[in-house]
Amino acid sequence: MHTSAPSCTLGRTGITVPANAFGCLPIQRDDTDTAVSLLERAYEGGMRFFDTARAYTDSENKVGLAFGARGLRDKVFIATKTHSKDPEGFRKDLETSLKNLRTDYIDLYQLHQAPRCFRPGDGTGMYECLLEAKRQGMVRHIGITAHKIGVAEEIAESGLYETLQFPFSYLASDRDIRLKDTCLKNGMGFIAMKGLAGGLINRSEAAMAFMTEHPGVLPIWGIQRREELEEWLSYMDHAPVMTEELRAYIEQERQELAGDFCRGCGYCMPCPAGITINNCARMSLMLRRAPSEAWLNDRWQAEMKKIEGCLHCGTCASRCPYELDTPALLRKNYEDYKRVLSGEVSVR
Repeated sequence: MHTSAPSCTLGRTGITVPANAFGCLPIQRDDTDTAVSLLERAYEGGMRFFDTARAYTDSENKVGLAFGARGLRDKVFIATKTHSKDPEGFRKDLETSLKNLRTDYIDLYQLHQAPRCFRPGDGTGMYECLLEAKRQGMVRHIGITAHKIGVAEEIAESGLYETLQFPFSYLASDRDIRLKDTCLKNGMGFIAMKGLAGGLINRSEAAMAFMTEHPGVLPIWGIQRREELEEWLSYMDHAPVMTEELRAYIEQERQELAGDFCRGCGYCMPCPAGITINNCARMSLMLRRAPSEAWLNDRWQAEMKKIEGCLHCGTCASRCPYELDTPALLRKNYEDYKRVLSGEVSVR
């Protein structure tokens, strides 16, 4: 069963767009022409909300070329973010973003991966910076992103922000869903990042059907390739709706991925021992969910062997936004990997 993609209004911002938006992190891995072509095609196909960040290397520049340099700026909504935690860095990032995006305003400016709910008068000056930027017309709406559920809950209850961006997919817990409901109840827009759980969800139809069951949620899909984009654009006119078959499939997925797993976000990097944590800590899942001989080649055998040199410094665990025991995940994945290499365990 299919229906047209629903629209989504981001809380009290009044921003209303199709509930099918473009996450611009992956285009930093594309060359400029490819990225601009993807963004233009996304616009032609009906996408109107584009989310980027200063932390995404040259992603903002590519968004600026696609829209600011081509007379489409007032046709789209652009969201970006600052990772800064002090006013000086905030102002510098904002100026850089405006320049990169080739615009004199940003539709939604977000504090990126917030470690706390920044509040007026808390001594950091961050919330005051947002208000001042809005007063000056440099940003039209203010938001915040978080990965830790406790921080996100405090933000949702505060009523201070116009939007919250948080990981949300069909693997969401009951607590995650209550967080979303709190945001909507308080007039806060809810932007769903990691709708594919960092690449572990590989059936877009199920991912989209889940989102359609949550009106008011705006999913942003990380897109790097034309075939990915076309798949999401096909849902503009033919959005999948939940069926019993899809519901059963999702339940099976939830059971398989229950517990702690690495989403591959990379915030734990770099590793002082040189371990490619964001792939090595989820190698078991990748072998089973995206089987490929490439994961077993000499390169990845060498990468996985680096786990033997783990310094047990705890740096990765301290940086993990999901509060995972990353060293334990690395060890577990390495032992499983060796069993696969030896033929003791088959993933085919």
